[in-house]
Amino acid sequence: MIRVFLIKLLDEKSFHEKRRITLSEVGEKTGISRATLTRIANVSGNVTNTDTINALCKYFACQPGDLLAYVEDENADDEETEKNN
Repeated sequence: MIRVFLIKLLDEKSFHEKRRITLSEVGEKTGISRATLTRIANVSGNVTNTDTINALCKYFACQPGDLLAYVEDENADDEETEKNN
C-alpha cells in the first residue's frame, strides 16, 4: 500500500513558517479541492493522480519520495499463504 505523508509535511511547513496552515489554504494554493485533500490525508489507500502529487510536491518543495512511501500490506503474508495452499 502507498502511505501519504500529507499531514506530516503540513505540520513541518507550519512549524517552519511559525503559523497554522490549513488544508483549505493548501487547496487554495494548489488548486486541489479540500475534499480531495481530506481524502488523501485521512483515507488509507486513497487513489490520487500524478497531477495532484505534482501540485503537492511543488507546494511543499519536496520530492515524491518525501510525500509517498510504499508500506507492505499487513495481510500480504496471509494472502501469500492462501495462494500456496
